[in-house]
Amino acid sequence: MSSPLKVIFMGTPEFAVPALKALGTFGCRVELVVTQPDRPKGRGRQLCPPPVKTAAQLLGYEVIQPESVKTDAFYEVLRSRQPDLLVVVAFGHILSKRVLEIPSLAAVNLHASLLPRYRGPAPIQWAIVDGESETGVTAMLMDKGLDTGEILTMEPMPIHGDDTAGMLHDKLAELGAEVLMKTLKGFQAGTIRPITQNHAEATYAPLLQKSDGHIDWQKNADQIERTIRGLTPWPGAYTFMGEKRLRILRAKVVSMTESRPPGTVISSFTDELRVATGKDALSILNIQGASGKQMGITDFLKGKPMPPGTVLS
Repeated sequence: MSSPLKVIFMGTPEFAVPALKALGTFGCRVELVVTQPDRPKGRGRQLCPPPVKTAAQLLGYEVIQPESVKTDAFYEVLRSRQPDLLVVVAFGHILSKRVLEIPSLAAVNLHASLLPRYRGPAPIQWAIVDGESETGVTAMLMDKGLDTGEILTMEPMPIHGDDTAGMLHDKLAELGAEVLMKTLKGFQAGTIRPITQNHAEATYAPLLQKSDGHIDWQKNADQIERTIRGLTPWPGAYTFMGEKRLRILRAKVVSMTESRPPGTVISSFTDELRVATGKDALSILNIQGASGKQMGITDFLKGKPMPPGTVLS
């Protein structure tokens, strides 16, 4: 029987937790878990541990949280563990060539897209916004580029018409654990055959800004609806009624029979809010006003009627 793989795991957010848990199930020896430092969160700005730290401690793994991954001290800590594999999942730091060369087998990264499409920090969100019918998870060898390494394992997943980025994130996190297990089995069996990415087909998924959530009513209704889903839960899609900011959480595309400027509330049922767009209209189903409470549109309109002709910007 072959000895268990010695692994150093690097990850930070919730997306990385299923993969970390899977390592123990697979029988790996997790020598060390590396994650980012605790950060202040919430109104109280209290220090909160990253999800990977919390999960690792519950699993009994040693955790370190370096402020920098470029120091000699950090390098020596990793090298002293003599790992077979580095497994990196949404760690949030760029690793140097010498760190990537520490493991005897490979440094492996999980990425939430079907590479080479949607390289970069926000592949889940942009796949929805762009109207893709599927996405997936790719395990790749790490190199000095951004998500440019050779592909080891890849599994697709359909994007459903009601998927938000939050929903798809959770499904892809679980799929990521499965992809990692297939990759580890391949290493143990000696069947891994890395495949070079076709860089000519690469696309990029840039980091989202809060301003990306500002709805452009000139766009078609289906584009806006995808943007709402792709930017939920963060940074959130929003519009303005005068100076009041309204966050839109769920909507559906409806046909529009009357001609109105984009952003204009059009006549409909009293418990429905339809807004004209560049093509068709958007029926808003869930909304969040200045109070911060998420509401169905019927309840919202009881307190804040928006008659036809109201303009959103």
